[in-house]
Amino acid sequence: MMSHSDNSRAGWRVASGHEATTQAAVAILEAGGNAADAAIAAATAACVAEPLLASLGGGVLAVIRHPDQDPIVLDAFAQTPRQRNEGPLDFYPILGHFGTDTQEFHVGKASMATPGVVAGLMALSQRFGHLPLKETLQPTIDLARGGVTMNPVQRYTLEILQPIVRSSPECARLFGLDSPDGDLPSVGAKVTNQDMADFCEIWARDGAACFYLGEPAQSMAHFAADGGGHLLLEDFQQYQVHWRTPLTWTYKNATLYSTPPPAFGGLMLAMALTRLDQDQAGHSESDAANLPALIAALDWTDRTRHELETQAAMASTASLESAFADLCRRHALVSAGTTHISVEDGFGLGVALTLSNGEGSGTVIPGTGIMMNNMLGEEDINRCGFHAWPTNRRLASMMAPTLIERGDRHWLLGSGGSNRIRSALTQVIVNLIDQNRSLEDAILAPRFHVESGQIATEVPPDCPLSIGWEWWLQNHPTARLWPDRNLYFGGVHAISDREAAADPRRGGNARKEKSSA
Repeated sequence: MMSHSDNSRAGWRVASGHEATTQAAVAILEAGGNAADAAIAAATAACVAEPLLASLGGGVLAVIRHPDQDPIVLDAFAQTPRQRNEGPLDFYPILGHFGTDTQEFHVGKASMATPGVVAGLMALSQRFGHLPLKETLQPTIDLARGGVTMNPVQRYTLEILQPIVRSSPECARLFGLDSPDGDLPSVGAKVTNQDMADFCEIWARDGAACFYLGEPAQSMAHFAADGGGHLLLEDFQQYQVHWRTPLTWTYKNATLYSTPPPAFGGLMLAMALTRLDQDQAGHSESDAANLPALIAALDWTDRTRHELETQAAMASTASLESAFADLCRRHALVSAGTTHISVEDGFGLGVALTLSNGEGSGTVIPGTGIMMNNMLGEEDINRCGFHAWPTNRRLASMMAPTLIERGDRHWLLGSGGSNRIRSALTQVIVNLIDQNRSLEDAILAPRFHVESGQIATEVPPDCPLSIGWEWWLQNHPTARLWPDRNLYFGGVHAISDREAAADPRRGGNARKEKSSA
């Protein structure tokens, strides 16, 4: 485990999707923990404070910046089951209503993949942590017992995903409803999770084995036999965390590090930024000049990903890496329901951690307060179609926690938002590197998303659009316009060596400590 030195230090910075999530990290940093400890505290607290975006029953990816080592990636994302259940399956669609747009998700016990969060956070603690796990998990235990005050963003999320919230009595109670037919909790209501507090106490005492070898795994295996799911006890017993070398590329005068294969998120980000860099060669870097090139780069990335994902979805990991490399050569590229947490301590250790449960499967592990993921029901990461996934394979997440280094500056950032992650991060990075905006301004700027040849864009009333945006919108009347910032466009929570900023689209909260000697 890392220990702190007595040297002069900068202050810590934290950014996340909820005030309670950020406060959990701050409590650990103030108690003498480092960034790894704080990231674990924040990630577990997010499972209480942001329960439809994060769960211990999901997957996690992280980029770790160490002052004395090369950056490294933690891969604890979900794994496909080792075999398919050929009997009747519990698998069905639900529709999420975002206001201006809708999105279909598939849930049920057959949508569950092997979760990696508990194993991943345990591995992060063992390799980089400073405090005992019992101390690191205490803010989450206190939060789960005392309750979280429902804020407008979390209430809106409940409205969007009501079909999941109301899918079972256990699920309804997890989100503060008396029954599946009960009223959604109002803004200001307190929601507790006593079962999760109990589980975290057992986890702190017994380690990750309590989840992967104990009653939680046995309960989920029961659903494969009797409830229409795929997971077996062996899926939990054999789950492994992987430490990977980051995907690394340059954009302008910055070096970026993000998630490598088998994840797709880092590659999508690298493709978009590198294509943009090529298209901008010799042109002005004004906002008006950037806009058409940025739209074109994101559109090209969206079209190209379908080609890559389809041919690589059934490949081995080695073949997948070869497919990535081949695409980069052919296109002249360099090598290249989710929440995010960015944290750096005062000694240079930084963590960009993205956590996802999909939207949740609607299945709660008995006695734990943990909803299982619906990764096998996510179209974006099942490109060969539902129930056609390769067995015992890491799913190719769109999550892309990212480290940027430029001269003596650095940033750690990431986003939730499924297939909107690449759009959100690309635009924030362009705002930082091309436009030299502050972290807060880079995040607040209006966003758009390109998919299947269609564009959706925000037009927030408090942020006058540039001449380039106004001209573009006047000439593209088919664009789907959102009247304000919306969580549909992701939630980028980021820190730099100087700043911390969180995305209001997802109720973000950021704090920083003043530098000290």
